[in-house]
Amino acid sequence: MTDYTSKVCVACSADANPASTNEINDFLKEYLEWHLATDVSFPQLRREYRFTNFLDAQIFVNLIGDLAEAEGHHPSLLLEYGKVTVRWWSHKIESLHINDFILSSKTEEIYKSNLRSR
Repeated sequence: MTDYTSKVCVACSADANPASTNEINDFLKEYLEWHLATDVSFPQLRREYRFTNFLDAQIFVNLIGDLAEAEGHHPSLLLEYGKVTVRWWSHKIESLHINDFILSSKTEEIYKSNLRSR
């Protein structure tokens, strides 16, 4: 199991190599609640998080926003009552990069450590 949470994002350029199919599949085997989005024309990691109210969902979105700013890599966030949908992908290459695995795993850490017990 790769410990992505201990890694930091590196700048991704337009000519960066996207993650391989094997790397994507390995990530999805380790993080079972993350899925490869099928409603877009390029790979994205997608996960829905459930909450009992709007405020907890909003707090989570703000924590992910703080993470994104700190790492210089930004997701798509959809905030709804009791639900947040997070999508990570690398905009410059319109594909997945190791940065997306790193931030997806850090998103999981934030959820588990800050909000799951509320």
